[in-house]
Amino acid sequence: MSARARKAALICAAAASIALAALPAARAVDGPAPDPNDRRAMLDLATAYRVTAKYENERAAIADGYVRTDVCMDNPRGPGSMGYHYENKSRWGSTDPAKPTAIIYGPEKGPGGGRKLYAVEWMVSDPDQNLATAAGRPTMFGLPFDGPMPGHSPGMPKHFDLHMWAYKDNPAGLFHNWNPAVKCAGHMTHP
Repeated sequence: MSARARKAALICAAAASIALAALPAARAVDGPAPDPNDRRAMLDLATAYRVTAKYENERAAIADGYVRTDVCMDNPRGPGSMGYHYENKSRWGSTDPAKPTAIIYGPEKGPGGGRKLYAVEWMVSDPDQNLATAAGRPTMFGLPFDGPMPGHSPGMPKHFDLHMWAYKDNPAGLFHNWNPAVKCAGHMTHP
C-alpha cells in the first residue's frame, strides 16, 4: 500500500471513529439511527459534524448565507420543539452532508452572545408535490427523510426533511424531527 493510500485509509478511519463517538449510546436512541457498519453513512456523519461545527458561532451561519429568523417552531401535536431555523435557499434540495439547508438554533445564549446551535437540517422538494405519495423520498446516512409534508411558510413547497441534533441532546434520537428537551420561549409558531 502506498503512503498516500495509507494516509487516506487512516483519515477515513479517524472520521468514522469520530462519527461513532458522537452517536449517543444505543439505549438512548429511540428514533432512527445510522447503521454503524455502514461506512458511507459514518463518513457522511463525520463530514456533517466537521463542517457544521463552525456554526456554533451564529455569525458564521449568517456569513455563509443562512438567514436569521425570530420564529421558534413548536410541536403542535405533542411535546418538544425545534428552535429557530436559519435557512440558506441556495442549499435547498441538498443531500450533501456538508451543505445542510437549515441551521437550527435554540433560545439559549451561545458563544459570542448569539443563539446556541442545536441541529442541522436538509430539505428536498417532493418531486410530485403529492402528500399522498412518497415517490422520490431521499436518504442520507442510510436513513429515509421524513415526509412528504406541507411547506412551513408561504412559498415553501411540499418537501421531505431530515434533522440531525448534532449539538443538542435529543432524548427521542439523533435524527428525530422534534426534540422534547427543547422549549420555545416567546416567539412560537406551529408548522
